[in-house]
Order: sequence, then structure tokens, then C-alpha cells
Amino acid sequence: MSMSSVVERTAGDPPATARRRRGPGAVVQGVLLGLGLVLLIGGFAVIAAGYRPYGIPTDSMAPTVQAGDTVLARRTDGADVRRGDVVVFRDAAWGGRLMVKRVVAVGGDTVGVGTGDQRLTVNGRPVDEPYLAAQGAQGAAFSVEVPPGRLFLLGDNRLGSLDSRVHLEADGGTVPAAEVEARVEATVLPFGRAGLLTGTTAFEAVDGTGPAGPGPLQPAFWACVVGAATILATTSVGGVVGLVRRRRRAARPR
Repeated sequence: MSMSSVVERTAGDPPATARRRRGPGAVVQGVLLGLGLVLLIGGFAVIAAGYRPYGIPTDSMAPTVQAGDTVLARRTDGADVRRGDVVVFRDAAWGGRLMVKRVVAVGGDTVGVGTGDQRLTVNGRPVDEPYLAAQGAQGAAFSVEVPPGRLFLLGDNRLGSLDSRVHLEADGGTVPAAEVEARVEATVLPFGRAGLLTGTTAFEAVDGTGPAGPGPLQPAFWACVVGAATILATTSVGGVVGLVRRRRRAARPR
């Protein structure tokens, strides 16, 4: 007489389906989900901690940023601001309102516009400014020596900007560098104008100093994008695989 073998499963033994779920596929799915979360949360944390959005109310900085734009600016104490940077600042002598302008001269510079071709000069060197709304005349001639620790700021729309030229009677129109809150690095709205604001090399002719290096905004943004895409793709694939398995089990003869 043959005896059939009996296989007993105790309460502690996991069912076969549970063992399959903990197979290589499930491990890979878990790792990808974890990686996606780390990228998404990490990138968002970097942006939230280091950047702040600002709305642009006027066209004084057109075409670089325009009225109605929302920009992202990296927080700074003003100590590392360079010529050519587009910055957000607040100065009591200018009414105490938040303003966005371009730094064209720093402490120790002599900045001016002559009566001839009316090009901007810094320390006697003419500056080519490709970012201006229009080339040519930029207003009345002036010359200012920028005191240490202060900045001279102009709008890119020189014919429609109330900037340092309007405040020449107060400290030569300069603003304390400490009043700078942030450096503008990108336009985020409207979507049709979204993009990074790259630093200008226009002022390298003055003393060879280049623009400030880019902040972590771009890698942080792509970390968010890749993280979100990884999470969506992993959950979608996992859902499809689970559905296929359930249909196969349902189709098996009982």
C-alpha cells in the first residue's frame, strides 16, 4: 500500500503568495519607490529652504523679467552679490518696498553714463549690455563713486525704470548690500516664460570677475521631476503586474 505524503503548514509558515511578493521583483519595486521618495522630498526641501517666490509688478526689468512674472530667488545676505546679478532688495530711502533690479556696480566702483554714446561705464570701461530692453540712449549723464558695502542698481528697461539714477542725491543712489534679500535665478510663471536666469558675462570686461555661480535650483528641480516620475512609473508597473497575476490565478482550473 502506498502512503501519500502529508505536508502540514504551521501558523508561522507564510503562504506561497506572500513568499512571491517578497521576491526580487518586490524588492526592486520597494527600492525604486524609496529612491523616488528621497529624490522628490530632497529636491523639494532644497527649493523650499533656499528659495522664495516673488511677483514682478512692473516692466522695469523687461525683457529679463516682465510684469506679472513670478520668479524664484535664492536667499542671500548680500555679501556675495556681484555685478550683473538680478536681486531683490528693500531700502527705506527708496520707499521701503521690495524691488527687483540689476547690480551694475559694487563698493569701490565708479559707475556712470557719459554724454556721448551714453553707454554704461564701470571704472572707465564701457560695458556691453545685451539684456537691455533697447540699445541707445539711457537717460541723463551721471557719474557716481560707490561707497564700500553699497550697490548701484539699474533696471534693464532703462527708459521705464525708477532706480539708482532717481536717487542720486541720497548716497549717490546706492543701496546697502545688506538690504539685498535674494538673487533671482529663474522665472516659474507663466509657464510659457519659465526658465533659468543665467548669469551675464557683460561685466567681465571691468576686472575679469565673472557672474555668480548657479545655485542648486536646477539639480533640485530635476531631482523632484525624476523622483515623481520614478514613483509614478513604479506604482503603475506594480499595479499592472498585480492585475496580470490576479487574472492568471483566476483563469487556473480549480
